[in-house]
Amino acid sequence: MDVAVVILLIVVLFAVILAYSLSVYNRLKSLKNAGDATLSQTRVAMKKRLDMIEQLVESVKSYAKFEQDTFEKITGMRANLGKAGPDDLKKMDGEMRGLLGNIVAVAENYPALKTSETVTVTMNAIKDIEDEIARHRYTYNNIIQEYNTMLDTIPSKYIGRSVGFWKKEYLDFWDEELKRPGVSWG
Repeated sequence: MDVAVVILLIVVLFAVILAYSLSVYNRLKSLKNAGDATLSQTRVAMKKRLDMIEQLVESVKSYAKFEQDTFEKITGMRANLGKAGPDDLKKMDGEMRGLLGNIVAVAENYPALKTSETVTVTMNAIKDIEDEIARHRYTYNNIIQEYNTMLDTIPSKYIGRSVGFWKKEYLDFWDEELKRPGVSWG
């Protein structure tokens, strides 16, 4: 075989490996960015939920005294939501559900609240936001599943790790937390 042919084959092989590596890198980067964007959308939806919980507290507080602690918890969660990762969001989701459950329990004791238009509208908005959070969580986990699978399989595993890509956590909420908070007047 001629030396020029061997050199040409090596160059072609190198070009194919380089093109494949760039393709894997671009796919990983795309999935990482999509995951980050979806996590951000989840944070926005959870902030909307906090806003609705705060509105619900405002609507209910004329009937029942709420401790300052409730407002401080809402403010604290709102402040930390922007930088929250998957683990932080799991914890915050549980805290929000706890607050909402407490508010609903208090509201159940006041029949006039059950017929309040403001409270009813807010409750329906919270139900819609719960669906939005679930959709974002589902989308995020699907993206992260593909991203993590690429980082578990060969050769993309080596390409990804060589340029600093590492597996990401899923946005899992425990089964009890997956149940929609009781926001109905049944």
